[in-house]
Amino acid sequence: MARIVQKFGGTSVANIECIKNAALRVKAERDAGNEVVVVVSAMSGATNELIEYVNQIGGLCDAREYDVVVSSGEQSNAGLMALALQGLGIQARSWLGWQIAIQTDAVHGKARITGIDKNKLEKSLAEGEIPVVPGFQGLSPTNRVTTLGRGGSDLTAVALAGALKADRCDIYTDVDGIYTTDPRIVSKAKKLSKITYEEMLEMASLGSKVLQTRSVELAMNHNVRVQVRSSFKDTPGTIVVSEEEIVEQQVVSGISQSKDEAKITLLKIADQPGVAAAIFGPLADAAINVDMIVQNISEDGNTTDLTFTVGTVDLNKAVAVLEKNQAKIGIGEIVADSDVVKISVVGVGMRSHAGVAQKMFKTLADKGINIKVISTSEIKVSVLVAEEYGELAIRALHTAYGLDAD
Repeated sequence: MARIVQKFGGTSVANIECIKNAALRVKAERDAGNEVVVVVSAMSGATNELIEYVNQIGGLCDAREYDVVVSSGEQSNAGLMALALQGLGIQARSWLGWQIAIQTDAVHGKARITGIDKNKLEKSLAEGEIPVVPGFQGLSPTNRVTTLGRGGSDLTAVALAGALKADRCDIYTDVDGIYTTDPRIVSKAKKLSKITYEEMLEMASLGSKVLQTRSVELAMNHNVRVQVRSSFKDTPGTIVVSEEEIVEQQVVSGISQSKDEAKITLLKIADQPGVAAAIFGPLADAAINVDMIVQNISEDGNTTDLTFTVGTVDLNKAVAVLEKNQAKIGIGEIVADSDVVKISVVGVGMRSHAGVAQKMFKTLADKGINIKVISTSEIKVSVLVAEEYGELAIRALHTAYGLDAD
């Protein structure tokens, strides 16, 4: 007997028919002789609707009450899933985050899980019951409902799988696995049978919406095997595993893009110690995350130019912070550009193979695509290019690294 955590995303439980279909998948796993714990998201679009209700009532005045409202979509789906399973003759019940309890810190809206009391769930499983848990919600140290941030149901599922020492955590969604790139852009994109935690972490952080970044980190830390599967196709998915489980590693496993990028260039800054801290300190204080950073000496030799990227949603806020401190820091000019896209090649095989970056640069040059910013890590090379060349860059790189399906 294996122990499986099955998580169904918003599109997989978008309506009653979808919930009934998901219940059949739970039943199939149960009929195979396995113990099953189910985690459900809210119906697709429900959380946005609840957020809009909060906005209409007066906005985010009390984050604690915000969490009570927006977590209710998952709660109702947990009850509906339990009823659907009971209709199939299966013993099932819902367990809310506070009933288990899934303990978190007190950062409402984006809480972090600090612990899980698994005793009630273990007892439920021992009695032959299928526990159905709403994702996205937990309990603060002051016994208030918290939410885990966007994509938090993935985090709930992985955390439960780790706490319960599950053999696998299956994430059911509207795609049937992880592809070498977005198949809507590259028709020859291949589905990967396996991908490492590190590769998946890079791809998730670079714009892949299949898994939430924090859930991949948690899976890697607790060595939870995660499988991404389709709720609508009976095909094997992609398993996220440790590097040791992949016998023959590809040099490059995937090409990803992030459109949520904006570039800021600061011209003619004094070239002296402490300037970078004076720039990035106020941005950090404003909770603005900075990604790619490049610094160059200006033509006059006495000043420097600094270019970095922020999320598109933070662009106006970042410019406002910089303008407020412009005179104090000594910034000559602030130039913002939101018409950019970050393209990345990812693969653990880069550690042992030279020439990956050179091939990327040559491929883009051959297509006449100019690179604005470059950043690298041990298993990733990222470049910033004009948004209009994004899809061309992805297709060219996918072919250049031999990722096209036969």
